Amino acid sequence: MAIKGRVWKFGDHVDTDAIIPARYLHTSDPAELAKHCMEDADPRFAGQVQHGDIIVGGRNFGCGSSREHAPIAIKAAGVSCVIAASFARIFFRNALNVGLPILESPEAARQIEPGDLVEVFLGEGLIRNVTRGEEYHAAPLPEFMQRIVDCGGIINYVRQRIQDRG
Repeated sequence: MAIKGRVWKFGDHVDTDAIIPARYLHTSDPAELAKHCMEDADPRFAGQVQHGDIIVGGRNFGCGSSREHAPIAIKAAGVSCVIAASFARIFFRNALNVGLPILESPEAARQIEPGDLVEVFLGEGLIRNVTRGEEYHAAPLPEFMQRIVDCGGIINYVRQRIQDRG
């Protein structure tokens, strides 16, 4: 299954405070967090992001604190996938835990431009830039991680595993 969306591009070292500023951490409601997603990185983002859009980031995307609020805000804002040159390890894990698809591809992060239309094939690790007619590759998520994302996160994955055994 392909994910297809318009790109919002950010640079290197986008930290969790830029993704969801600490001043909004009084709530864990995804809809409220989405209203302020990327506010300090691009004030237009939350008001203009469309369901299915894709974030492309540089190196060390999601660095900073270990809060799960960051990938929750991104997912709740309607972002279908995050592609980056690299991810902070805790963000990588938190994104999978909340069911936010992510791929690491330094080549894609360099070549894709804001507004490009991109198609992502998670299982293959294939990223197709429809706008520019280019393809990039990423290591696909291991099968068990892909199942967690497909279930919508670790909690839903565990629920499903319990039901399958019961």
